[in-house]
Amino acid sequence: MTLIKSISGIRGTIGGTPGDALTPIDLVKFTASYCQWLKENTPKREQKLRVVVGRDARLSGEMVADIVEGTLMASGVDVISIGLATTPTTEMAVTGHGADGGIILTASHNPKQWNALKLLNRHGEFLNAAEGQRVLEIAEQEAYTFPEIDGIGSVVCRDSYDRQHIEAVLALPLVDAEAVRKARFKVVVDAVNSVGGVVIPALLKAMGVEVVELNCTPNGQFAHNPEPIPEHLTEISARVPAEKADLGIVVDPDVDRLALINEDGTMFGEEYTLVAVADYVLSQTPGNTVSNLSSSRALADIAAKHGGSYAAAAVGEVNVVAKMRETNAIIGGEGNGGVIYPALHSGRDALVGVALLLTYLARCGKKLSELKATYPAYYISKNRIDLTPGTDVDAILARMKAKYASEKVNDIDGVKIDFPTEWIHLRKSNTEPIIRIYAESRDKASAEALAARIMEDIRGLM
Repeated sequence: MTLIKSISGIRGTIGGTPGDALTPIDLVKFTASYCQWLKENTPKREQKLRVVVGRDARLSGEMVADIVEGTLMASGVDVISIGLATTPTTEMAVTGHGADGGIILTASHNPKQWNALKLLNRHGEFLNAAEGQRVLEIAEQEAYTFPEIDGIGSVVCRDSYDRQHIEAVLALPLVDAEAVRKARFKVVVDAVNSVGGVVIPALLKAMGVEVVELNCTPNGQFAHNPEPIPEHLTEISARVPAEKADLGIVVDPDVDRLALINEDGTMFGEEYTLVAVADYVLSQTPGNTVSNLSSSRALADIAAKHGGSYAAAAVGEVNVVAKMRETNAIIGGEGNGGVIYPALHSGRDALVGVALLLTYLARCGKKLSELKATYPAYYISKNRIDLTPGTDVDAILARMKAKYASEKVNDIDGVKIDFPTEWIHLRKSNTEPIIRIYAESRDKASAEALAARIMEDIRGLM
């Protein structure tokens, strides 16, 4: 069993011993700690604090939501429950309802035995490092209290926020639903039987797209490993050409990542989702862009093409958003298919990615594979090394930094080594007990060779 307590949230496997997994005891403890943090950081007022709660469709979702909502009420907080909802929908609901915070119940791309609490501030954005650390301190000290009977909260609203999210996407100036409708696209959607199976087809149909639904029943029975990477997407890769569809759309269980399948069944590449959307956005509204250290150099190339600048941030949505604000970026995100478009909201959002990408295709008249061919050719090899208890990851990374000190090294988030024509990024995951090893080069063989060489170095230090 696993429980990972980090500044980016509380994530663990369901069942087991409290403190070693995500049990009901842990759900109460960390929800109460979050409520205490809200009380410390919200000006005093007569009305109760209000928190939005949304969840993905995984099997433990209903149970976890009941416990979390009950704990919020027991802590004197009113609950706005939006039920089955994507991560970006929940983020938007916080500001839409004028709430004081939000909790997203999702373990994102993790398998079905996992769930998590992702904590939001009043802006619908993830807590920063200091805020997340304070929540963990409160939990460690059990420094939370519960009000007496007259002070308990209630569920003040139970209503989906999907319609408002879709309407906000369609209202964006760079989204042209009429052009998409005239293009008469046919799209296969794989939503891994989670909340994307509701909201993505609804968005597409509102844009006049013919939808073929694959794994779109939100019952939490993941039809394949939910991380949207090529080895997990063989079913949709065959289905797209079989249906003579224009493309395939794949989302993870909480719909903040977007992967695309070309019309011939080949992968567009998660890294290129952000690249393509940024290419369109920058062509219409020139400006700057940001991605994290583990993302492709292709985004920097696209920014330069449009006369903008590019900046890299530490991995994590909150870090990318902070760097975007610092550099006044108009588009950004992460190379895992996460598109952040601040004109809508400051969070990774597959819905806005879909709408902008389809608008671009409709306006440029290219097939998806033809669009991909216009971009710089890079290949990222994504690897991992599982950690055993007691592994000193920091010491390993420090020794790797020293070994490659003659190269350009960035250590704001793990260790990234930039070679003249390729790079490799080593970092400890915030969500799983692993070291992630991402290597990028001009072709698959070169990227995999670089990754293999560095992984051998790491294993020699374990």
